[in-house]
Formats: sequence, C-alpha cells, structure tokens
Amino acid sequence: MANSVLRVLSDAQGGLAHLNLQHIDWLSLQLLADTAETEWLDRHGFIWLVNADHTLGRKTATLAEGIVTFTGIAGTVVPENSRLAGGNGVEYETIEEVTIGGGPSEADVRAIDPGAASNQLPGAVLSLITAIPGADPGATVLVMTGGADEESDDLLRVRVLERIRNPPHGGDAMDYVLWTKAVAGVSRAWAAPLEMGVGTVTVRFMADDLRAATAGFPLPQDIEAVRAYLDIQRPVAVKDFFVESPIPEPIDFTIEGLEDDNNSTRGAIQASVEEMLHERAAPAFSMDGVRQEAQTIYAAWVSEAILQSAGVRHFHLIMDDHVMPNAGCLAVLGAITYV
Repeated sequence: MANSVLRVLSDAQGGLAHLNLQHIDWLSLQLLADTAETEWLDRHGFIWLVNADHTLGRKTATLAEGIVTFTGIAGTVVPENSRLAGGNGVEYETIEEVTIGGGPSEADVRAIDPGAASNQLPGAVLSLITAIPGADPGATVLVMTGGADEESDDLLRVRVLERIRNPPHGGDAMDYVLWTKAVAGVSRAWAAPLEMGVGTVTVRFMADDLRAATAGFPLPQDIEAVRAYLDIQRPVAVKDFFVESPIPEPIDFTIEGLEDDNNSTRGAIQASVEEMLHERAAPAFSMDGVRQEAQTIYAAWVSEAILQSAGVRHFHLIMDDHVMPNAGCLAVLGAITYV
C-alpha cells in the first residue's frame, strides 16, 4: 500500500542512506589536498607547511610600510601613532615622532590593516585624520610597499602538493624552492644548483601579488628577506648561495590577419598569453636533479594561447622561438603588433 508502515520506513531509510552517501562523497574530496575546499585545505596546510614567520599553513596578509613627508611650520611636532588616511580609505599610523623642519620632513609609517590595498604609489597624498596645529593636512608618500593579501587557495594548494610530492632531501633544489615560497609575498621560485660554481645554489623568485606595481619582480628588501630566511634553513655545507630577482625578457610578436580584430579580442589575447607565460616561463632551474637553462618560449606555445582566446577564429603568427639570452632571464609579454 502507498502509505503502509513498511513503505514509509523504506522511504525514510532510503533518504538517510542517500544523505550518508552524499556526505561520504563530499568527504572524499576534502581528504585530498588537490580537491579540498577552503576550510579543509587550511587543515592540510596546517599539517604540512611551516612558514618563514613560524606560522603554519596559509600565509597571512602583511602590512605595508614606508616613508611619508610632512610639511608645515618649522618646529611642529607630529606625534608617534598619528593617524592618516589614503584616498582608498586605508588607514596608516606614524611609528616615530617627527619634528617638521624647513622643508619636507620624513617619517616612517605603516598601515593599520594588512593587504595589498595598503600599498601606495610614490607621490600619493595621505590625509591626517586628526589635524595637528602647524602641520599641513596632507603627507606625501615617498614609498609604501610590502602589503600583501592573504595567500589564495590556489597558491596554498600548490605549496601543499609540492611539499607532499617533494619531501625534504637535506637541501636539494626543491628544498630551496619550498623554503623560498614559505616567505610572505613569494608566489613563484626556482633554484639552480652549480650555476655559480661547484657547491653553490642560485635562487630566483617572483612576488606576483605583493609587487604587482613592478609586474611581480621583487624589490631589494624582498631579496634580503628571502636571503635571511634561506641562510637559516640551508645546509652549512653549501659553499655559497645567491638570491636574485629574475631579469625580465620581453616577448614581442606580430599577429597578421586576425579575424574579429577588436579591443575585446585583443584584450583576451593579451590575458591568455600572459597566463601562458606565467605558467611556463622560468629562469634557470633544476628538474629531477638535472639543471635546465632559462625556459625558451616557443612560437607554438604563443600560437596555442592566442587560439584559446575568446573571439579568435583564425590568425597568422609572425614569431620565432625566443631563446633566453642568459640563465637569469624570465619571459614576460612585450609588444603585440597587429597587421
């Protein structure tokens, strides 16, 4: 019967069994780092990863720090912890007391809240939240960098998988890569043993989000931070090691006869080629114990990236394979000429 006790009990048991199977199916994804969702991915990171600042798992957001100049009546004192606000609403505070002189007077400043939004371009103006008698209301930024957002799921997942697939080997090339990526702001890294001679290791890295204003290429303070951490981690038997920024090597090419040649298609092509270079480009590195030269960018790779762009039907690419001129070069998108 449709509403018999056995029918109702069977439907209830079937529903419960279905829910259990759905939960097991979802749980099976969380138990593996390559498919885990954010909360569970954090758990994997907490188990596997130790960062340069001794935190576990996901790298936290960092504060921007820099220097601003105050102007006003000579002798006016700007107290420590004076608050300023940027045009984007991000707040800052002075970390020292400064006395205004006859011209612009420098003061060290740091952001109140972490994140990439706390970075400012030179020349930007920060406004005093509470007016200081004798001081002009605006302070000019000389430098304000170092703010990075919390590590994304994609970058965290890559680091977890790299750690699982590459257990520590007492200082081989991959160990240097993993150590470098443990430093806040570092997104990509490569290690090349023997490049500078027997017993040496050369490390190069990028900070794609932290240094978006410089196309991801690290600043001297980033290099010093990585060098200091590697000096703690590296084996004492290493003769010497070098930490360097890659050298940008622009990749120029010409596209002829592009069908549907418009701004939207050109924008899609640029984004697709940049993504390809982000994935494939590399300075000299070590793979499976074998040293590789800086990655050549093949015309076929560029052609494939263009073809995958939205709006592209057919085209003719004018480009030769681009061999890097030296071991430190990293390919970046140069000029695209449309004919």
